[in-house]
Amino acid sequence: MAIAAILSVTMILFSVIDIIGSLPIILDLKKRGVTIHPTTATVSAGILMIAFLFFGVAILSVFHLEVSSFAMAGSLIIFFIGLEMVLGIRFFRSDDAEPSSGSIVPIAFPLIAGAGTLTTILTLRSSFQPLEIVIGIVVNLLLIFLVLKSTPFLERKISKSATEALRKIFGILLLAIAIQMFRSNLI
Repeated sequence: MAIAAILSVTMILFSVIDIIGSLPIILDLKKRGVTIHPTTATVSAGILMIAFLFFGVAILSVFHLEVSSFAMAGSLIIFFIGLEMVLGIRFFRSDDAEPSSGSIVPIAFPLIAGAGTLTTILTLRSSFQPLEIVIGIVVNLLLIFLVLKSTPFLERKISKSATEALRKIFGILLLAIAIQMFRSNLI
C-alpha cells in the first residue's frame, strides 16, 4: 500500500464528489426547508460507494463487460464532469424532487455517491488496490461529514466567487485525470 496511491485516489474522488462545488446546492436545499442530517447522508453515501467497489465488477460480469471497458467509459464521464465544472454548463441533469428530508436523496445519492462517483470508484479498481480505494473513500467521507456539519458556518464564510474558483480548479484536474485514465486503459 503506497501513500502516493492513497493520495491519488483521495484527490480523484474529492474532485469527482466535489463537495465544495456542491455546497451551493446543499445550502439552497436547506433554504428551501429540506432537512439534512450529516451522519445519515455520509453513512448512506459510504455504504453505496463501498458496495459498488466490491460488487460493481460482479454486476459488470452479468453484462459480460470488462473492467477496462467500463474504466474507459468512466473516464469519459469524468471528462464531461470536468467540462461541466470548468465551463459551467450542464451535461447531466436530475429531477429536482423536494422531500422533507434530503439526507439520502438527493444528498447521499446522487449528489455525493452519484453516477460519476460510482463510475470513478469502479474505474479506480483498474489502477489501484481495493484497500487504497477504501482509505480514499473514508478520507472523503470524513471531509463530506465535516462540510455537511459545517454548512451554517460555511454559508457565512465562503464567498460564491471562491467556491466557483475551487470548482474550476478541480474541473481542470478532472479533465487531466480522465485523459490519463482513458490512455492507460486503451488497448
